[in-house]
Amino acid sequence: MRSDIIKKGLERVPHRTLLYATGIPRSEMDKPFIGVVTSFTDIIPGHIGMRDLERFIEKGVHTGGGYPFFFGVPGICDGIAMGHSGMQYSLPSRELIADIVETVTSAHQFDGLVLLTNCDKITPGMLMAAGRLNIPSIVVTAGPMYSGYLKGKRLSLVNDTFEAMGKYKKGLIDDDELSSLEMCACPGAGSCQGMYTANTMACVTESLGMSIPFTATALAISSEKRRIAFESGRRIVDLVKENITPATIMTKDAFENAIMVDMALGGSTNTVLHITAIAREVGVELALETFDRLSKTTPHIANMLPGGQHYLEDLHNSGGIPAVLKRLSHIIKDTQTVCGKSTKTIIESAVIADDDVIRPVEKAHHKEGGIAILRGNLAPGGAVVKQSAITEKMMVFEGSALVFDCEEDALKAILDGKVTAGNVVVIRYEGPKGGPGMREMLQSTATIAGMGLNDSVALITDGRFSGGTRGPCIGHVSPEAMEGGVIGIVKDGDRILINIPDRRLDLLISEDEIKQRQSLWKPLHKEIKKGYLKRYSKLVTSAGTGAVMKEE
Repeated sequence: MRSDIIKKGLERVPHRTLLYATGIPRSEMDKPFIGVVTSFTDIIPGHIGMRDLERFIEKGVHTGGGYPFFFGVPGICDGIAMGHSGMQYSLPSRELIADIVETVTSAHQFDGLVLLTNCDKITPGMLMAAGRLNIPSIVVTAGPMYSGYLKGKRLSLVNDTFEAMGKYKKGLIDDDELSSLEMCACPGAGSCQGMYTANTMACVTESLGMSIPFTATALAISSEKRRIAFESGRRIVDLVKENITPATIMTKDAFENAIMVDMALGGSTNTVLHITAIAREVGVELALETFDRLSKTTPHIANMLPGGQHYLEDLHNSGGIPAVLKRLSHIIKDTQTVCGKSTKTIIESAVIADDDVIRPVEKAHHKEGGIAILRGNLAPGGAVVKQSAITEKMMVFEGSALVFDCEEDALKAILDGKVTAGNVVVIRYEGPKGGPGMREMLQSTATIAGMGLNDSVALITDGRFSGGTRGPCIGHVSPEAMEGGVIGIVKDGDRILINIPDRRLDLLISEDEIKQRQSLWKPLHKEIKKGYLKRYSKLVTSAGTGAVMKEE
């Protein structure tokens, strides 16, 4: 076993002494050493229930014949970090998490890993580490939150709190209703209830084959989730004994399966960044065009929040990810999974319990999947949009640019009523380098939606969006402004054309005018003088390559 390096031989007497100091019995020393990585924290709703799941993972590891060692990684709640400087740390935390898992695992030579995670950057960070280390690994996502409830109506975080800001500003709701929404929208533990980034990544992870069936959708605090945690702990020992590693599971076919499920669910645009980064760690090349190619041939069959009406609990009760795979069985490829069953075997036993939540292909909400990749003179390196959350009216839109160099200025203008029908809000210097950290723009997009401007105002940015964003919002514009991208030379009043069916994003000025403006352009430098963000801004690559760190 890999852990023999720290526990076998005369030269390891000191090592064994230190291990015995932890309380491990001598009888357990010959068993596989399993690292259990937990992102438990008191400040993220999706993670506050993990102490309970840790117990059941631990029981499973012991039952399977292994010995568990717990260690932690940091977690950031994107909702709490949203709309201020804290969001600069969200995407960069993904790289920290991957590095921490790699560091602790390699230093102690664990034989296998159980990765207990849930929210936006934590799940991809752990999967990146699993791919990089390539030792037997299994992922347990802690589960989605139950829907909130108020006056006979189900609630979710984004649609009923972030968008409530715009409704309140417009006078559509009063102080009492706003206060009630604050208290009721999120009733307890779990990742936020819609197909936002956390739940999208959980679904991607299960579709990749890195979680056992129903892990993605089984609700937090449920007994089913406890059993999944136990079985995952037990199963990791088998994976160690059989030497089934992430590289044997996360193949190109598995990534394409996961992308197709993502498209069918209308998932978060952030998955483009995360799937690309995870694939890179296991040596699988995924160009941006892969997402667009698969989107064009994958129907959108589940109308999930924020663009639709269904919650994660609805998806789970309708058959979960196995049922989605079953609907897509004509295009899904057979791959290996951590549970020991192939994808096709999982499909054979899947049951679709609700034809409205998980529609037949011939009754799909849209013929194409949730995400589209746009290019044009404004985004020669690509841009990303959640097309499943856009009304037909806004699929082709030409508008007048209203330009801001940070999200705070844009949000103030939106709240002050300065953004009106026919505008294209441009928020720049929010990319991986320019932010730095590529902040999410959920407060701005949700306020536009709450004020009823979704069908008359578009937003583009070199930053990114929450999975909760809906409407004509285009992110990941590459090259970003800080790299000299065309988004950096857009002026107020410029005309911008968005054509999603044709996959185009264009600034409607001449090439000569673009060249003249670029010759006069100077970057806007933000005052990041020290610390992690300064290092990150120097090393991070563009959104088009997953916003990963340069190795040289």
